[in-house]
Amino acid sequence: MQLDPGAVVEGRVTRVTDFGAFIQFENGETGLVHISQIAHSFVRNIHDHVREGENVEVKVLGRDERGRLDLSIKELLEEPEEVPRPRAIGRQSPQFEAKLRSFMRDAKERTSGGGGKKGPAPAKRKK
Repeated sequence: MQLDPGAVVEGRVTRVTDFGAFIQFENGETGLVHISQIAHSFVRNIHDHVREGENVEVKVLGRDERGRLDLSIKELLEEPEEVPRPRAIGRQSPQFEAKLRSFMRDAKERTSGGGGKKGPAPAKRKK
């Protein structure tokens, strides 16, 4: 069994931790699938994705400086279509902001019954 970078092999999950899953291969060698290499989406709980004792197919990413195998399940999954993100709304023009403040102030005065504009002033009577 070749465990060279890029190889796709099957192994058994021997241990699941908060940071990843350990996979053992037929030749007895063990590697780690880090939690960031489990799925394309954010993985909050690794136990929702892999269980001890199950067989999984992994891609060998390489070996670290200590010779340990780095593995990925995510690399073998189809990448989901990117959902368009909502555009951020920038600051409005100063004129709009001033009109909005004026509108909100007038609305507050009308609903609170407090002073301020109450409509046209009553006509003065001539004597």
